[in-house]
Amino acid sequence: MTIKTPLKGIIPPMVTPLKDNDTLDVKGLERLIEHILVGGVKGLFILGTTGEAPNLSYRLRRELVRRTCSQVNNRVPILVGITDSSIAESIQLAKQSAKYGADAVVAAPPYYFKLQQAELLEYYKHLADHSPLPIFVYNMPSHTKVSIEPETVKKIAKHKNVIGLKDSSGNSIYFQTLIHAMGNKTNFSLFTGPDIITAETILLGGQGGVNGGANMFPQLYMSMYQAATDKDIKRLMPIHKTIRQIWSTIYYAINSDTCHLSGIKCALSIMGICNDFVATPFSKLNEFERASVKKALEDLDYQNLT
Repeated sequence: MTIKTPLKGIIPPMVTPLKDNDTLDVKGLERLIEHILVGGVKGLFILGTTGEAPNLSYRLRRELVRRTCSQVNNRVPILVGITDSSIAESIQLAKQSAKYGADAVVAAPPYYFKLQQAELLEYYKHLADHSPLPIFVYNMPSHTKVSIEPETVKKIAKHKNVIGLKDSSGNSIYFQTLIHAMGNKTNFSLFTGPDIITAETILLGGQGGVNGGANMFPQLYMSMYQAATDKDIKRLMPIHKTIRQIWSTIYYAINSDTCHLSGIKCALSIMGICNDFVATPFSKLNEFERASVKKALEDLDYQNLT
């Protein structure tokens, strides 16, 4: 599939179903992919933060890409996270992803040394020069110790192989500055990560959301996207309220910086979709926490919103 630009809509950052630290839950993966695609999403992002990519072996990452591409079979574009501290490993995974049939790659800055803006520019130029697939830049300052400044993004985007950016900073001012900076580049996509600000960013000019909650409720998130695109505020408000409810209960079942990983996987296991194992150093929710997620799912009233 040749990816059409600008890519728009909801692109779920898929969790990685696991049986243990180095074994995929293959049946769970198959069910999860079909569950998400039935929701009408516009793409699938694997090996991102929600996919626990930094905690997975390179062998398992390759297996996930291969199995996902095979099952999706060009029904939607597949974006593969290639973020690594080694640019050689990132380029190698980009090449393997192209071989398996992926459509684009997503790369945050290397996450050990803190880079300057000039170094970021050089890094992405090198990556774009050597990747066989188009690139989405990934701004994730909480995990990489650096924010990619809008002027740097504008310079990076001049490369023909860079087609978009995902911002997970949660900073609405930053995102609006990006929209202004990239206003004349109509084939460049700007996506936001945090679920609770996605509607706002779409209303003000963003192209969509890479929202973890779409693992569980893809139709709900697509309804949010459509209502925001149509600027139908009356329809959007109850959908947004439900998404806030998901964020405050399932995402925050435990008090942790990575709580959404365990919360989403717990919910998916309760829904009968995939295993809730979370890769070390994290762990799945205990029985008390699991009960709170089960109640949160029962309390959601979203069927009439999709």
